[in-house]
Amino acid sequence: MMINAKQLIYGILCVLGPTLSYAQQHEEKRPNIIVFLVDDMGWQDTSEPFWTEKTPLNKKYHTPNMERLAREGMKFTNAYATPVCTPSRVSMLTGMNAAHHGVTNWTSPKANNNTDNPDDQFLPGNWNYNGLSPVAGVPHTVYATPFPQLLKNAGYFTVHVGKAHWGSAGTPGANPYNLGFIVNISGHAAGHPQSYLGQENYGNIPGKSTWQAVPDLEEYHGRDTFLTEALTLEAIKAIEQPIKDRQPFYLNIAHYAVHVPFNKDERFYRKYVDTGLDETEAQYAALLEGMDKSLGDLMDYLKEKKVDENTVIIFMSDNGGLSLAPPRSGKAHTQNLPLRAGKGSLYEGGIREPMIVKWKGKVKAGTVTEQYVMIEDYFPTILEIAGVQQQNVMQKIDGMSFAPLLKNPASIDSSRTLIWHSPNKWTNQDGPGINYKSAIRKGDWKLLYNMRDGSYELYNLKNDIGEQYNLAEQKTEKVKELARQLSKQLRDWNAPMPILKSSGQAAAMPDVTL
Repeated sequence: MMINAKQLIYGILCVLGPTLSYAQQHEEKRPNIIVFLVDDMGWQDTSEPFWTEKTPLNKKYHTPNMERLAREGMKFTNAYATPVCTPSRVSMLTGMNAAHHGVTNWTSPKANNNTDNPDDQFLPGNWNYNGLSPVAGVPHTVYATPFPQLLKNAGYFTVHVGKAHWGSAGTPGANPYNLGFIVNISGHAAGHPQSYLGQENYGNIPGKSTWQAVPDLEEYHGRDTFLTEALTLEAIKAIEQPIKDRQPFYLNIAHYAVHVPFNKDERFYRKYVDTGLDETEAQYAALLEGMDKSLGDLMDYLKEKKVDENTVIIFMSDNGGLSLAPPRSGKAHTQNLPLRAGKGSLYEGGIREPMIVKWKGKVKAGTVTEQYVMIEDYFPTILEIAGVQQQNVMQKIDGMSFAPLLKNPASIDSSRTLIWHSPNKWTNQDGPGINYKSAIRKGDWKLLYNMRDGSYELYNLKNDIGEQYNLAEQKTEKVKELARQLSKQLRDWNAPMPILKSSGQAAAMPDVTL
């Protein structure tokens, strides 16, 4: 019996068909991963409550897509970052605690520029003010392997959109292409936009542009396109091809919102003025709703392309909501109530963040976990989700994967310790919990240490989320226990400390004053 060419090809396809189909199915099982990172968004800056009750602040804002994400995923009510931006972003990419990687304050876009403010008591310590570097030997940087590089090596299409702020200009860490990203849109050394307005070219005006002028978005210059919208449109464009090619992608969409300047997003601004908010707070609320629209647009696009069921979305902020007034209006340090203080502070208002994870079929919809997690946990978690091994990593990882929590949200580990370390003069305002502080949380207990005078504050967060009742004098043994644990870890990490002007010596560790 003779077999013609057409029959032969058909027979080969019949044999190979199941194999090809299996390969495609196997590839589709590698989930797409999106980290949706917001800048300076507080725990209460949403209509989705992250506490046991809905508060007046939750009623002030309108974030329907965060509500939708929470309905479809898991809400983390005890998620933490560092009190300011660059330390959180470096911790996320490296899996290291800020006290360990030494980038303990925000990095300047200009290289070799220590951003600590002058202080009467302290000189700056030896912190890594040039940020993260994937290359060894760069002064005042932490040399580490970022997880996007590991994802890229494993076949992921890696995209960064928006704020980067991992390193100072002129250093390798300032450029997302050096950190494992195949595509970079608008990520550079600066930490906030010069302008959110397309009419102002996002700051790119000859003779007027600064380090903060947002790069890459020339097609929107002169148009009535708010920065948050432009970044969303570009993010969607960037993932079109990997979706078409069935290549797993990692999207790091890091909005500049809701950082200052509070430009008016006219799409939402007027509705908040009409509810009685003053101009500043209406602008802030509009920035939040514009960010929320971006989240919804991305979710809608994933559903339209039928990849939403195989895409993990992780929503997070990089530090607590700004509570300095100005630039916020109203009484200072009330903008995150019931949490105390705000951005820059080691009180809960400066470090506790709104976090949600959606992964259809893997994470039960509408669930909540009270287990505390930290920003450095993203490194091991994302690699575990992607099925990528932590190989050829230069740094020691401090974070713990929260992937098991996605299956068992009721699981509680009260033995774990979380550590914050701010040995810097972030602002000239010595506000509550701001400047020269360290802190540790273990279970429900949280200890704060003041480097200026060696004093302690001890709070039970389960009973006192607002940190109003200092129990340090009543619970002296608990103070000693936590101070010793904090000090041991800071020493093990060789954490930077400020230098006393009076003696030239480093500030005392927490256990020295016991």
